[in-house]
Amino acid sequence: MTREHEILVGVDGSAASLHALDWAAAEARTRGLGLRVVVAYALPSFTAASLDGGYAALDDETIRAGAQAVLDEALTHLGTPGVPVHGRVVTGDAAGVLVDESRRVELAVVGTRGRGGFADRLLGTVSSALPAHGFCPTVVVPLRGADGQPLADGETVDVKPVGRIVVGVDGSPPAERALRAAIREALAWDAELYAVSGVPIASMTGALAWLPSAVDHEQVLKDMAEGLDVVVDRAVAEYPGAQVQRHVLDGTGAELLTEFSAATDLVVVGSRGRGGFAGLLLGSTSQAVLHHARCPVMVVTTRGDAPASS
Repeated sequence: MTREHEILVGVDGSAASLHALDWAAAEARTRGLGLRVVVAYALPSFTAASLDGGYAALDDETIRAGAQAVLDEALTHLGTPGVPVHGRVVTGDAAGVLVDESRRVELAVVGTRGRGGFADRLLGTVSSALPAHGFCPTVVVPLRGADGQPLADGETVDVKPVGRIVVGVDGSPPAERALRAAIREALAWDAELYAVSGVPIASMTGALAWLPSAVDHEQVLKDMAEGLDVVVDRAVAEYPGAQVQRHVLDGTGAELLTEFSAATDLVVVGSRGRGGFAGLLLGSTSQAVLHHARCPVMVVTTRGDAPASS
């Protein structure tokens, strides 16, 4: 099965998922794509000491009706977005369902800070699993106010147009994939694009005793800048009209990306790499960025070329 020209959005009835839906709608309008809105539900079982069998299952029709209500609410919230929209209620674990659905679309979008509402499990587990295991790029959209703090109950925040994008580049093939995705986003939104390489020079000299005591910081930064230019120039050659500003900075990936997210509309990273930015999804650093970023984070998977299944 070939990919549909759609953006996948997982919703669970929370304010965070509806905010992600709004972001996805803006992205769909900008890129000329449709929206595929999905609510996933499973039949939970629980131990019941008062029952001889030890287990009780909730009624499938009741749970499905709840899922359908969540979908209806999301479509009503969406209104008339100006792009094709269709919704689906799917039985199964939310993370597994969305990973499978990601085979068929161009982009997946989920929110963070889901609480209350139907299927509260969706946001949290999914926002970690989908970027790592999805078959297309995933955007994780945080629900935070202008000050970067979580919103109080009942508060809302408007979706900002993407005017500035930062992409982490470390020279690895996955990072180059992320760079190309960031270029396409910048061209679609007519946004400023900054390609950044991080070099934690301070920690290199202070924490790693086996390194020379005197590291030529300027030479390290110069070498990195030259490497960054080679990678960016190669990518820009494929996209006429693309302009990319380049920066090499002293710092770790988690620190820099979190800092950039305060003044950026989209951060783009690869899902694999040799440390630095493109390796952010391998462990606690990726979780720190996804949980604390103040703007949406796009994760470009290495599985993007995997064939879609029927």
